[in-house]
Amino acid sequence: MQKKSVVHNDMSSQDVTSSAVESTDNGTYKHATRPVCIVTGGSLGIGHAVCKLFSENGYQVINLDIRDFEHALPNTTWKPCDVSVVSNVEAAIAEVLITYKRIDALVCNAGMHVSATIEDTDEALLDKVLNLNVKGAYAAIKSCLPTMKDQRNGAIVVMGSDQSFVGKRNSFAYGLTKSALASIAKTTALDYASFNIRANAVCPGTIETPLFHNAIDNYVSRSGADKNEVVAEEAAAQPIGRLGQPEDVAELTYFLCSDKASFITGSLYAVDGGYTAQ
Repeated sequence: MQKKSVVHNDMSSQDVTSSAVESTDNGTYKHATRPVCIVTGGSLGIGHAVCKLFSENGYQVINLDIRDFEHALPNTTWKPCDVSVVSNVEAAIAEVLITYKRIDALVCNAGMHVSATIEDTDEALLDKVLNLNVKGAYAAIKSCLPTMKDQRNGAIVVMGSDQSFVGKRNSFAYGLTKSALASIAKTTALDYASFNIRANAVCPGTIETPLFHNAIDNYVSRSGADKNEVVAEEAAAQPIGRLGQPEDVAELTYFLCSDKASFITGSLYAVDGGYTAQ
């Protein structure tokens, strides 16, 4: 049976120990010793929840995004960056290294969703989705790897989707990119395991984020449907009976970047309320 969904949306290191983090007399952390996590697309939704959780657990977090946080987070820096442009990502990460000298975790979250069949996807739109979803992750990972290799330690999480596992209607370009990200996680894991660098993919299903609500609003404006009813239908489509929350995804992301996940690499993890198990 075909699974029905109005939206196709994934909206969207190491444990901090006393030896890894040095504090000053007033209890604040020195940048040189605080572990560093770079997050792409961290200003909203899943990315924001990831930034918040890492910062609460002692990381210095650098958010590469075209927009700033609506509300500032502690121990978190916004670095303006169009992640769809490879040279911008390379320059931003080079600046991070000048300041902090280390990269302990990378979370490639920046992405966009588009609903369209292959016939409705022109080359310009395809390039736009590929540039942000795939080439943005490519640029971030490639820029972080030399430092992680020198450290002989690092954790990378790419944000896949339930569409890293299954296909959905009207999702040609988006599904293509999420399959590509799953492959990136697996090949990177194999290529850099000898450097103690781990790479995994977190694959959200329908998560209640601003991007989710934008997709619902667009559908409602086209169809005339009642938004509350559509949201309720989306929740009912999940076997667990509710929409996912950004924090659900952030918790798994943080775990995969921790020492507790030190034997986990090259894996894809669904966070979808059981949707892809059907």
